[in-house]
Amino acid sequence: MSGIADGTGNRTEAPSLANPDPRSSSSRSSRRRIGLFGGTFDPIHVAHLALADWARAELALDEVRLIPTGRSWQKEAAGASAADRLRMAELATADRPWLLVDDRETRRPGSTYTVDTLAELRAEFGSEPALVWLLGSDQLHNLPTWDRYEQLLSFAHLAVTQRERVSLHGFPPAVEALLARHGAQTLPDTPSGSIVFFRMPALPVSGTVLRRRLAAGERPGELVPGPVLDYIDQAGLYRRGPGQR
Repeated sequence: MSGIADGTGNRTEAPSLANPDPRSSSSRSSRRRIGLFGGTFDPIHVAHLALADWARAELALDEVRLIPTGRSWQKEAAGASAADRLRMAELATADRPWLLVDDRETRRPGSTYTVDTLAELRAEFGSEPALVWLLGSDQLHNLPTWDRYEQLLSFAHLAVTQRERVSLHGFPPAVEALLARHGAQTLPDTPSGSIVFFRMPALPVSGTVLRRRLAAGERPGELVPGPVLDYIDQAGLYRRGPGQR
């Protein structure tokens, strides 16, 4: 199940869907739409790719950029190095020319913050394109803990999809206030400033469980693309223990 916003900004439940079809996207725009999807991708798996596929279709995005984190201020150190995670992302996205891997956060020294990434991207792309930061409902619940979260909408739209077992209701007051001011039913033809919800099927994949399976020597081909599994084997990633080289 996933969530959408009705005309009043309320979130409602929507049924799981079949495969995404970009031809059935929501309202098209002459303005370039760039989706931005950050995460550790440790390793990248099918739920990450599905979110990118569905966001592209539901939001009429021209491209999506995967932005692996360097040193996230909110998470423990990644199990694989930044170079390995970048390479795995490149292998996983090779059959999707519209899905690009952006290494900027892995090149940034110290902790990485989304607001800094968005400011940098806005400076590079200029004022015209729509930047759309993709996130799950769990991240929206935690948004007030993000550094300078109130500035995010100055640079981009936020597009939210429901994560398994994480409600689209009961957000913290600060988030509800943002939704009241910036919530929209569909992505508007503006460069930034709105919060929208998009639908995708539930794909419950736990990165922690996945790393444990890899550490045990499994090859979970139903969760990880074949070229990524081959790279994990060749590089000896995750083999000593959960999330360890």
